Amino acid sequence: MKPNHKGSAQLFQNPVLEKLTRTNVAVPISIFIIIAIGLIYYGVTHSFINILEAVSFFFLGWLIFTFIEYLAHRYVFHMETDTPLKARLQYLFHGNHHEFPKDKKRLAMPPVVSILYASAFFFFFKLIFGQFVFGVVAGVLFGYAMYLYVHYAVHAYAPPKNFLKVLWVHHSIHHYKDHDAAFGVSSPLWDHILGTMPKKTK
Repeated sequence: MKPNHKGSAQLFQNPVLEKLTRTNVAVPISIFIIIAIGLIYYGVTHSFINILEAVSFFFLGWLIFTFIEYLAHRYVFHMETDTPLKARLQYLFHGNHHEFPKDKKRLAMPPVVSILYASAFFFFFKLIFGQFVFGVVAGVLFGYAMYLYVHYAVHAYAPPKNFLKVLWVHHSIHHYKDHDAAFGVSSPLWDHILGTMPKKTK
């Protein structure tokens, strides 16, 4: 789909639903950083985890998030649109962003939806990690906040003249050159591991 640098897609006829699809990216970033800090604080002060465990599982959770981000972007946001339902879902989830990549109000899921996902992740990871869930989910939520920040910055600002420029270039290739590559936004790690790095052009 050809990107449009101006404008915004209308996703729903209902004005209430339409309004719920838009959010200032600072809102979810703030919410999830606060929740991440709260989880670490609660876990440590209530003796579920100690400081070393909190730090270790926090970074594990952050790594897990980068993998979730990659899988969601590659297989959900870029799902095959071989039925009308899939085409509609894909456009709601992500297609509208590719069509209007400069629409700053749609660079994050609405906070209500994100909190529902975060709650589901907490109970899912609690089954796997037990009391260490406080560190893991804190890392996952912090990773999501960093993803939102990077994604917003890439679309809203000119690339910096430092090592972070690689993220701008990587995501720009995904949007403007090859939709089937460069699925990592906050990190190109899983693109390297899973073979979806953009092909180098001479």
